[in-house]
Amino acid sequence: MSIIIENEYKGIIDIPYEKIAEEVIAAAIDYENCPYECEVNLLLTDNEEIHRINLEQRQIDRPTDVLSFPMAEYEKPADFSHLEEDPMLFDPENGEFLAGDIVISMDKVKEQAEAYGHSRAREYAFLIAHSMLHLFGYDHMEEEERKVMEKRQEEILTKTKYTRDERGLI
Repeated sequence: MSIIIENEYKGIIDIPYEKIAEEVIAAAIDYENCPYECEVNLLLTDNEEIHRINLEQRQIDRPTDVLSFPMAEYEKPADFSHLEEDPMLFDPENGEFLAGDIVISMDKVKEQAEAYGHSRAREYAFLIAHSMLHLFGYDHMEEEERKVMEKRQEEILTKTKYTRDERGLI
């Protein structure tokens, strides 16, 4: 597994963001039974930059907490059976599946942790779990999809102990 973290955030990050990313990404890969070693790119930024990316990529004129850019298209979530048909989805040097890119606003991590009454570590872990599910083809546009995704997020966070009642209150 390769996690490429690009930290463009100018503020202070007072959580072990690399360790949390590693734990949650690995847990999501295991949880979804992905048969490949994966590569995930993670960009940490601020509200201004995520706003710019959100406008440019999604035509939504506001900052958001997290953006997910999966490399693969899925007929159904976490169906990895067809990926080998597209060699462009794999790094030619190490053979890892190029899962996609995650962009997180660390400003939103701080704002939402305070608003929801849990730690920044838990909020950051939640956003990574949420985004990993998007990278594996899950969505939450329909009510039933939302329920499935929320259940899976909670199970990944429970596995890594980034829950509101464990590491979440630190």
